Order: sequence, then C-alpha cells, then structure tokens
Amino acid sequence: MPKVLISDKMDPKAAQIFRERGLEVDEITGKTPDELKAIIGNYDGLAIRSSTKVTKDILEHAPNLKVIGRAGIGVDNVDIPAASAKGVVVMNTPFGNSITTAEHAIALMFALARQLPEADASTQAGKWEKNRFMGVELTGKTLGLIGAGNIGSIVADRAIGLRMRVIAYDPFLTPERALEMGVEKMSLDDLLLRADFITLHTPLTDQTRNILSRENLAKTKKGVRIINCARGGLIDEAALKEGLESGHIAGAALDVFAVEPAKEHPLFGTPNFVATPHLGASTTEAQVNVAIQVAEQLADYLVTGGVTNALNVPSLSAEEAPRLKPYMALAEKLGGLVGQLAHGELNSIAIEVEGAAAELNQKPITSAVLAGLMRVHSDTVNMVNAPFLAKERGLDVREVRHDREGDYHTLVRVTVGTESGARSVAGTLFSNAAPRLVELFGIKVEADLVGPMLYIVNEDAPGFIGRLGTTLGEAGVNIGTFHLGRRSAGGEAVLLLSVDEAVDDALLGKVRALPGVKTAMALGF
Repeated sequence: MPKVLISDKMDPKAAQIFRERGLEVDEITGKTPDELKAIIGNYDGLAIRSSTKVTKDILEHAPNLKVIGRAGIGVDNVDIPAASAKGVVVMNTPFGNSITTAEHAIALMFALARQLPEADASTQAGKWEKNRFMGVELTGKTLGLIGAGNIGSIVADRAIGLRMRVIAYDPFLTPERALEMGVEKMSLDDLLLRADFITLHTPLTDQTRNILSRENLAKTKKGVRIINCARGGLIDEAALKEGLESGHIAGAALDVFAVEPAKEHPLFGTPNFVATPHLGASTTEAQVNVAIQVAEQLADYLVTGGVTNALNVPSLSAEEAPRLKPYMALAEKLGGLVGQLAHGELNSIAIEVEGAAAELNQKPITSAVLAGLMRVHSDTVNMVNAPFLAKERGLDVREVRHDREGDYHTLVRVTVGTESGARSVAGTLFSNAAPRLVELFGIKVEADLVGPMLYIVNEDAPGFIGRLGTTLGEAGVNIGTFHLGRRSAGGEAVLLLSVDEAVDDALLGKVRALPGVKTAMALGF
C-alpha cells in the first residue's frame, strides 16, 4: 500500500481522500528539515503547501518518493531539477485557487482606486478627513494584464463586467483566445503606455523576473496604479518606491514580495501603498479546493499512474493510463533492447508510432523508450527523469506520428543514430496487449522480450542451430524460447533465445567461437 505524508497544514478532506482511495496517510506538520529527512524515506508521496521546502538534500533522503503534490500554484519551495533528476513527479494545483486569487487582485484594485486602507485608518483614528481621499472610478479605465492565463482571464472577465477596457501582454496568448476573452493583445511597451491599472498574473521565471523593471516603470502612464498578486520578484521594489514617492505611480498594492515573509520592507509606510501578507489563495473555498485537488492527483498517480498538472513530466489522465500502460511497457522494452545492442555513442533517437498507437498521447511512450534506453547505464532511471537526463546529455530526441497502418494494427519503432549508422527496432501489441518485438535491425523477427536472453547474428548455414544447442546444453543452460529471422536464405540470420539463466562470459566466449557467428551478446529484460 503506497504511503503519503502530508507535511503542511491542509484541509482534512485531503487525508480523507487518500484513505478512501486505499492509501496509507500520515499528517505530520511543522517538522524541521532535519526531522523531515529522518522520516521522508518511508513515503511514496508527499503533499505540501508553502511551508515545506523540498530541497535537493531532502530528496537525497527519499529513496521511495515518487510524487510531490503542491496544494497551490507556486512551487518555489520545490527543487524541480533535483526532483526530475531523482525521477520524482512534481505536481501543483493551478486551478483550485484561481478565482480566489483573481478576486483578491480585483479587491486590491478597488482599494487603490478609493484609497480604502488609508481612509479606514484615518476614520477609525477619529479624523473624518473626507476631502483628503479623492478616488477614481474603475469604469472606463484601461486595465493592463501582464499574463493572460487562467487567473488573468478571470480578472479580465471581472474587469469587463466593471466596464473597464482590458489590454493584455502575454507571448502565449493567441489572437483567437484574445478575441474570446474580449481583450486586446499588444506588446509590453504599448501596454505600459496605455494602462491606467496594471495587474500581474505570470509565474516567476528568468524571462519574467523584474518584468516591471526601473526602465519599464518609467515607461508607464503617469498616475498608473499597479497590483501584484502573482509572485514576488516580478517588480523592482526599490524603483516602485521611488515611483510612488515621486507621484509618477499613483498607487501600488502588493500581496507578494521578493523576500517573504516581509515583516520589514522599505515600501511599508509609503503613501498610496497597500500590502497584504500573501493572501491571494486565502479563502475557505480555495483551501478546500486545493486540498481536494492535490489529494486526487497524488492518489491518481500512485494508484492508476494518472498524471495531472505535472511540471516535469507529460500529463496522463487516469482514463488514458490503462490504455497507454501496455504501450509504455512495449516502449520501455524496445528502448532497453536498442540500448543494449547499439554500439558506440548514441547521438539521436527517433520514436515513431503508427496505427492505433498514433491515436494516443505520444509523450509517455517517448518517456518510456528513453527510460528503457538509459536504464542500460543506470538503474536509477525512470520515466520521469529519463527525458531530463537525455536533454542533459544532448541527445537529439524526435517524435514522429504516422497516420498509416502497415502490417500491424499498431506499431512503435525506435531508431537510434550511432557512429556506425542508424539502428532500428520495432514492436507491436498482440490481442492480449502483450508486447512483442517484430523487427530487429531491418530483419523480421518476432520475439517476447523477457528475462535473460541471448542475441546472435550468424551466417545462415545448415547445422548451426544444432551446434548452438549442444554448446548451451553442455553448459547446463536451458532454452526457453527460440526466435529466428534472416534477410535471405544463406545470408545473415538473427537469433533471439530466452534462457532460464543468464549466460556468463565464459559461455558467451564459446558461442562466439562457433563457426559462422558474427555477434553474440547476453541481454536482460
């Protein structure tokens, strides 16, 4: 039974879902990094919020860990490259708190427009400074979205309902999607020039860090008001303070900061500045939603192999997983076969699918091929870290999908580029979903790839099979199955034999010494 650790405070429904799905779950929160390292090795899954920091050091102490689920969007507290290298899936729940975060951005926009926090403080201090607080209407103003994804699109919808004009900068926003959202897509420079309000809804990456830099803040319209409920680090905070003090920026509201918790900050006390302590996801509904979602996603992965909202592996729905499972088994065996047989350094690999396989999600098939290929050299490789390791080593990976259906109703072909040229193997699934090799280096040969095997290339000549059988028999090695293919009568032949025990080097030397043998290798599956 897989075991899951919930290491941060989470709605009780998360633990309930894990138990209902047949998983064992422990709720152990507030542990120090050293205390977490002491127990993390016992768990297959880890459910976290923002408090737990999953560092490379923590991952080194988690040999059984298969999946990390973040109840929320941001995964700054997870070392994703280290998790990928260890073969651990990292998931988040990007939709559970979308409405809550969008509503918080709208709330902060209202707070800036009508100076609500300062007016509240003044009134409760008994001042009644009615003439001091002159606000602006949102109606008719232009809202500039930096990031028009899930949360940004909700903000746009609410802003349009307030009769605002909405413009957006997002490199991935298509014209069709912009039209559907009712926003005008434009460059960042144009947005900065036109927006009365700017709100950010983008992850923190190397490309977005300080996207509102000193230079870009200087390009904004005088009197602009800026809201950030996304991630700290998107705005040059020192330049923002200068803009507020100079009056160029009429107001700013931050829910997130470059360094958190922000218990002290140069912006605190600045006129027309509003701050909240990272409350974007802090509603009862959002906390329940993300807890349910993270539990469902981790349970799906650990029980059925379904992958949802993963950040370092292709998504694979719980419905897709059963259909793809036999294909992934076939792909892994083909990758393992070509990895054992191909000589020299590999520089490229192509994964082709046709027939029924071409109708499926190809990414998991590719990951399985790479896992089988690279496991030849390391037993710590799996479907999660194989693509990461392949990229790290500069392996050129290509995916090809064919609409045609050939001799088989479904086919997966793996071709690797080596110093000696291309080498290709192909396989199919039989009616019972059992994987079967059907082609080896251009030669038609059908074989089950299972257990210890012996691969032989020899000259097709009478008596060879008898001599081989005698050699194996004298060594006490029993042949399980025998698969033969050849290019032509009297030409080159290929033998794949499954044997009851692995062939040692001494016996392999005797096989290689048989007349007509060109190549003999021991294989394992």
